[in-house]
Amino acid sequence: MKAIIPVLVLLLAACTTTPTGRSQLMFISDGELNQLGVNSFDQLKSSGKLVRDSRRLGYARCIVDALVRELPSEWRGIAWEVQLFEDPTANAFALPGGKVGVNTGMLALAADQNQLAAVLGHEIGHVVFRHSGERVSQDLAARTGLSVAGAITQSRASPETARAVSALLGAGAQVGVLLPFSRKHESEADVYGQELMARAGFDPAAAVALWQAMQRNAGARPIEWLSTHPDPENRIRRLSERVAELTVVQRQARAAGRVPDCR
Repeated sequence: MKAIIPVLVLLLAACTTTPTGRSQLMFISDGELNQLGVNSFDQLKSSGKLVRDSRRLGYARCIVDALVRELPSEWRGIAWEVQLFEDPTANAFALPGGKVGVNTGMLALAADQNQLAAVLGHEIGHVVFRHSGERVSQDLAARTGLSVAGAITQSRASPETARAVSALLGAGAQVGVLLPFSRKHESEADVYGQELMARAGFDPAAAVALWQAMQRNAGARPIEWLSTHPDPENRIRRLSERVAELTVVQRQARAAGRVPDCR
């Protein structure tokens, strides 16, 4: 029991909340997280895959700028950086510290500025919700929890039983905690990103079209409960359900002069 108390104290001290009020575990500060993001982005930029195309880069930057203008003030104050990477994979990402990367494969898949805004809004949502820090913290907590549970198990059972239980605990932590939280992160980023793009004047229906295109572009995938992403059909359905109310938000944004023109 004595071994568990410090862990519980640490877990309670590390609780924060997301913009929607969900409690989250956070062992890492924003400063540390931002530095990790900057370091990772610098490594990617040194990979030799940067695209020196001012037209396409300006297109992506225009969309990011429009989205960032609708963020809370603490995020608008970051010097956001956008870079293109020569990679056929339909992917984009945003890292702590305001670093955004877009693959040429995503530019090819996203049909217009609205669809690319759907992707980039989603990725920026991960940053605003501090999902990277939460994932790191969850991994640390899982490792700590398993170490404590393993010590208890080994003190009360035979070595064979201890190894078997430890293996089950490892599987339980992966399926029961880490992966579901990853799906939660993806769902939160979907909701936030679609709302963000609408506030910036982009068409929220494009999020549905984009994920439909992503689904057609994807290969075989594991069943939802063993995946880090929501099932595509469920994701598309949830995004579709929000289009009507967010179209009103888009119209209000455009009436207020927020009419993105990132061609």
